[in-house]
Amino acid sequence: MDFRFNEGSIPLLVSMPHVGTDIPDDIAARMTPQALIKADTDWHLRELYGFLHEMDASVLSARWSRYTIDLNRPQEDTNLYPGQDTTGLLPNDTFHREPLYLPGREPDAQDVQQRLQRYWAPYHRQLRAELERLLRVHGAVVLWDAHSIASRVPRFFEGKLPDLNFGTADGASCDGGLTSAVVDIARAQEQFTVALNGRFKGGHITRHYGQPESRVHAIQLEMCQCLYMDEAAPFGYRPDLAAQVQPLLRQMMEAAVAWVAR
Repeated sequence: MDFRFNEGSIPLLVSMPHVGTDIPDDIAARMTPQALIKADTDWHLRELYGFLHEMDASVLSARWSRYTIDLNRPQEDTNLYPGQDTTGLLPNDTFHREPLYLPGREPDAQDVQQRLQRYWAPYHRQLRAELERLLRVHGAVVLWDAHSIASRVPRFFEGKLPDLNFGTADGASCDGGLTSAVVDIARAQEQFTVALNGRFKGGHITRHYGQPESRVHAIQLEMCQCLYMDEAAPFGYRPDLAAQVQPLLRQMMEAAVAWVAR
């Protein structure tokens, strides 16, 4: 399979487009040793969000590494943050500007089209199908796009990133009432810092599928990896840290479900 998918019974679909760690052999053979460390993976989100099985939420997560193709970029590879540095549909370097490909082995236009059809399209077909199913059953749905990133990445932002970064495309992807139902809970606690539509406003999945006028409400959460794991290789999961943020995550997601089911 090109992804992992669990069909749930509540109006919540959680997407994890950057958790994949597999790279096809023919592509890996063209890559640098540094690329194969896959440092920019959204590590361990399946474990962190393990409570979703108890909630009986639908969960879609990637198999293929974002270095194969980025599922959270548009097919036409337009910059989601004009004027700011970002990585593309088929990135050529890591977040720390290390080359992903051996000299002369970089992907070309034919590679782009092949990877779109082979690796990008199956994830989005499943995502679309599940949103449509949940809409038929419930009449409204929350799409939660789950991400994580190292807390310090000078290429993209100065200093340390806020712990919890919510993105709703400046309000275009999610009803303001639902956004408040989620973010107000985050802001009511004092352990973790919070930003809404700051450096991260939501990627392609949030912006493309979030259509509150059609009762599809999309919200992205980009969280600092130091909240639940070691940020240096081998990127170990830290259950002791994860246990501190998991109750908050679950409380926010339950609030989102309650809002659309009201």
